[in-house]
Amino acid sequence: MKIKTGDTVQILAGKDKGKTGKVMQVFPSLKKVVVEGLNLATKHLKGNAQQPGKKIQFPAPMNISNVSLVGKDGKSGRVGYEIAEQDGKKTRVRILRKAGKTQNV
Repeated sequence: MKIKTGDTVQILAGKDKGKTGKVMQVFPSLKKVVVEGLNLATKHLKGNAQQPGKKIQFPAPMNISNVSLVGKDGKSGRVGYEIAEQDGKKTRVRILRKAGKTQNV
């Protein structure tokens, strides 16, 4: 999975298209991500004698194909990997293919 927890992503499809948010959770086996404050779903909770019923909103998981990573410069694109040498060690670095710049180390 190329999208990690804590990344900033842009929504490509759905009711929140064009909005950006931070990834809260990633479910690799389901190929889904949860973005903070976006793709909100409403759940109705039944009341009882002590408290009334209520509606709660929570960010629902969305398919990984509907999000795109946003770089530090604000541009979004696909994620790739590059082998970079730092202090004599070779490390794998994530880059935005569109910009060709390093995203995270």
